[in-house]
Amino acid sequence: MELGIVETSSRLMTDFLQKCGGYAVVDGGFATELERHGADLNDPLWSAKCLISSPHLVRKVHLDYLHAGANIIITASYQATIQGFVAKGLSEEEAELLLRRSVEIACEAREIYYDKCTTKGSLDYIESGNVSRRPVLVAASIGSYGAYLADGSEYSGKYGDAVSLKTLKDFHRRRLQILAKSGADLIAFETIPNKLEAKAYAELLEEEEMNIPAWFSFNSKDGINVVSGDSILECASIADSCKRVVAVGINCTPPRFIHGLVLSIQKATSKPIVIYPNSGETYNAELKQWVKSSGVVVDEDFVSCIGKWREAGASLFGGCCRTTPNTIRAISRVLSKYP
Repeated sequence: MELGIVETSSRLMTDFLQKCGGYAVVDGGFATELERHGADLNDPLWSAKCLISSPHLVRKVHLDYLHAGANIIITASYQATIQGFVAKGLSEEEAELLLRRSVEIACEAREIYYDKCTTKGSLDYIESGNVSRRPVLVAASIGSYGAYLADGSEYSGKYGDAVSLKTLKDFHRRRLQILAKSGADLIAFETIPNKLEAKAYAELLEEEEMNIPAWFSFNSKDGINVVSGDSILECASIADSCKRVVAVGINCTPPRFIHGLVLSIQKATSKPIVIYPNSGETYNAELKQWVKSSGVVVDEDFVSCIGKWREAGASLFGGCCRTTPNTIRAISRVLSKYP
């Protein structure tokens, strides 16, 4: 039974990429888009706040990315933790319901999108029977322990000596159990800032015998190591050794570092590489906002790198913080030109 689950997991991404033509498009920044639609995210729950206050906006952002060409939409659960919801006064049962709801909303958006694809006059119209509809996966997002702390430590990876492997496993276990059975196609462990948390995720996936594939995506601020200073090679090796991990990559990292990081990851794994950089801005934890820094790119410059990243070995491309549906639309157009 165990072997069958692992084989199914490993085939999911391979088969999916084949259906997409060899390369797939991941969605873009979520919180930025929610704010553009009027959401106030000045809250420890960040984008997860909208699961409570405005789920219709969450659905709209998913749809915006689907219409822009995304093959993978990531749920609004990055900062949605049971501990975080309980701190806001919700019960554990209500918190678990909201986690499941994050996946339901994304799945609803996919169905709405597919319905529109069969409506004449739609920009995405596909005539039934002639062309198969674009493959779309729903990835359930799990943010790091630092994201829950809401103190910017997911951008440093410095949790302190009191936070052990057991601390992290205990923190993430129930959320992973819920999202694994929520109807999502895979789990996206995002913005992993250190080797310890990668190890916690890998051990949880094995211990809980999760019947769902996952990807591990790390963040870097120097193009050599993850943000904590741990080696990207060591981190990618942890992901490679976990049979349920079907892709390894980088997110929320300045575009100028992506090429070198892809080359490094390739030394540690033959699994597909997923990259979804941010706009190049830097997050200021004290101000709780993104600030301009050297290396900020506009959509055209960002997208001009896709070919180079593809040649380096990446096969899934998207955007993270401060990128938009326009970014994703441009990525989709570039990838459509490759055979």
